[in-house]
Amino acid sequence: MIGWLIIVCEIGFWVFVLAGLIARYLFKKEKLGALLLICTPIVDIILLAATVADLKNGAVATTVHGIAAVYIGISIAYGHQLIQWADERFAYWFAEGQKPDSKKKFGIEHARKERQGWYRHVLAWVIGGALLGAIILYINNSSQTEALFRTLQVWSFVLVIDFVISFSYTLMPRKEKGINV
Repeated sequence: MIGWLIIVCEIGFWVFVLAGLIARYLFKKEKLGALLLICTPIVDIILLAATVADLKNGAVATTVHGIAAVYIGISIAYGHQLIQWADERFAYWFAEGQKPDSKKKFGIEHARKERQGWYRHVLAWVIGGALLGAIILYINNSSQTEALFRTLQVWSFVLVIDFVISFSYTLMPRKEKGINV
């Protein structure tokens, strides 16, 4: 059930975003658009409540329960950035807005962008990890929540790999093709 709810929540996130942008740019309803965009965290609250309720009612945690916390961490850490990305493109396509910058970055600029991406990943990890930890403490049954702890371990490993890749561009900056320095 939680796996399907994650999918529904992801769809719900984008429905709120799209509805907010349509209200803002096509119907010129700024306040309604802002309200719909602000509603995107409601999706996370529903998912968190359903996950905790499922576990509190005796379900043994699975990786899917852990992914629910991961999803929430990522949604909070990256949500504003995703909405901003969609907003810029929607404004360009439907409201004669400025063309979004799609130029690839190289050198120091690219290295900075990769590091900032990793910092955002750390924020998602902290939020998701705190949720996983809080759920583990709340359920207070290590055999029931073992999968949540394993999810945090795997995510921590992924975070380390992301660190190595992201910071490698600081030591070995991406070069523009055809330019030898």
